[in-house]
Amino acid sequence: MKAQTFLPEDYRPAEDEPFMNERQLEYFRRKLIAWKQELLDQSAETLEGLQDSARNVPDLADRASEETDRSLELRTRDRQRKLVSKIDAALRRIETGEYGYCEMTGEPISLKRLDARPIATMTLEAQERHERRERVHRDD
Repeated sequence: MKAQTFLPEDYRPAEDEPFMNERQLEYFRRKLIAWKQELLDQSAETLEGLQDSARNVPDLADRASEETDRSLELRTRDRQRKLVSKIDAALRRIETGEYGYCEMTGEPISLKRLDARPIATMTLEAQERHERRERVHRDD
């Protein structure tokens, strides 16, 4: 078990410090864990809401509306589940020392991008190339 890295409450990763040093890694680790906990809490609330709404509604319009709401909730929950697995993958990359580096080019991902999207696995340029290729192949 490694020692806990001290992190001031107002700490923000800066370009003028060594990339993915212990403080940056701890910052992103905490950010990912907090995001994951938030998603899990929302998921629990969704489950409770779905269980509460699983009653028999006699009016057809009300029942249809409730089914639509339930369908939206389930889709949202599925997206959250996928996001939690991406967060877990990012936490594993922190542990293995791969976090913050593009999986396509090996280059560092910008701190601004990681702060905005801590589960990012590619630099912005690599992501844009990837999306352009995907669009081209999708149009075929």
